[in-house]
Amino acid sequence: MAKITGFETHDVRFPTSLSGDGTDAMNTDCDYSSAYVTLLTDSDLVGHGMTFTIGRGNDIVCAAIKEVASRLVGKETETLFADMGETWNFMMSDPQLRWIGPEKGVIHIASGAVNNAVWDMYARSRKKPLWKLVVDFTPEELVKSAAWRYISDAITKEEALVMVKEKASTKQDREAKVQELGYPAYVTSAGWLGYSDEKVARLTKEAVQAGFNHFKMKVGANQANDLRRGKIIRSIIDDPQYLPTDAPPRDPNSDDLKGKNAGPTGAVLMIDANQVWDVPQAIDYVKGLTEIKPWFIEEPTAPDDILGHAAVRMALKPYGIGVATGEHAHNRMVFKQLLQAEAIDVCQIDSCRLAGVSEVISVLLMAAKFGVPVCPHAGGVGLCEYVIHLSLIDYIVISGTMERNVLEFVDHLHEHFVTPCSINSRGRYNVPSNPDEGYSIEMHKSSIAEYEWPNGSYWVGAREGKVL
Repeated sequence: MAKITGFETHDVRFPTSLSGDGTDAMNTDCDYSSAYVTLLTDSDLVGHGMTFTIGRGNDIVCAAIKEVASRLVGKETETLFADMGETWNFMMSDPQLRWIGPEKGVIHIASGAVNNAVWDMYARSRKKPLWKLVVDFTPEELVKSAAWRYISDAITKEEALVMVKEKASTKQDREAKVQELGYPAYVTSAGWLGYSDEKVARLTKEAVQAGFNHFKMKVGANQANDLRRGKIIRSIIDDPQYLPTDAPPRDPNSDDLKGKNAGPTGAVLMIDANQVWDVPQAIDYVKGLTEIKPWFIEEPTAPDDILGHAAVRMALKPYGIGVATGEHAHNRMVFKQLLQAEAIDVCQIDSCRLAGVSEVISVLLMAAKFGVPVCPHAGGVGLCEYVIHLSLIDYIVISGTMERNVLEFVDHLHEHFVTPCSINSRGRYNVPSNPDEGYSIEMHKSSIAEYEWPNGSYWVGAREGKVL
């Protein structure tokens, strides 16, 4: 039986601020970064995990990861794998580390990196991609693996078990279907605030040709500019001439598009403010964008403001515009309250903001009970590699639905991973299939050597004034 003997951490930062990637109304200067950890054992078995930041502060997260990972040193891996819910509880119950949360902020996202690494190790030990490991669980094993403290007023273990058992007899059909078609995706890459109109138009046309049907743009800096940019995107995605020759327009009144404000080709536009507004401002601003017919406004206000989101949702409902959030919802309790308060139309989990797979499963179960689709946040570095696994788990064994859900895709930095995610010609994620990839987050050693802060070869070159 393997035993955890230690760990390595790496502060890896990519200079995406140079190209404007990731820019929005709140985050205007983003260097996509990975606080990366590898758990080591006294065998060949390892586990990789990370959490995502946008530059400065990544070193602080790495310091927190070291404290969290230290708690696992000396533990037998099979003991950890036997009850992943209890393993999560053990990780989160260090009384002194808990004090600097509890279950929020830097300590929580650091815990996510480490919990993800344990899940990666578990999947590697069973020679399965992470999604397949979890899909093959019995209903009892799945429920047991989740994080349950503080959410029994929204969903109980017994309710969850009934839900999962109801889906169990048909999960093989759903697994076969998604293997054939891929998982629906939407594209954000065309809509960053830092891009010129010409670049927005070019990238939108490329995305349409690549098979995408859902598109998201950043808003919140200037309403007139947002309306102009939205009209540019709409003029392309609503025009049949830009569709691939083998892709006819989709029916905007079909079950998977109904209520999404789809245009004549069946294309859907979403908008994202990244928390920049107060509640009244959010309502007024979005009302001024009704002409571009967004499906939802994402993060219209502070991510912890449950009642504020509920107020925005109520005010925008007559305009047919929904509310989405969750990228910065720091734990399952925030999601619980968003769902209980009927504050969101779309639940957006983040694979790194939450404290790993165990807490994500809890949110997936709650969202399924409340009937709210889960459309995870991705992009950044490593998030797309992560979240395809989570969406597959949701579809195959929890919610049983896929077509109304769409998973964010941003075409950035995938080349730095050993088993990168990929998109098929239908604009859908391919299902990870390598039995050795675990949670798909292993980074190339060469990428770490080049971009580790501050002494990676790229950053040393930057300081020396070399042309980069």
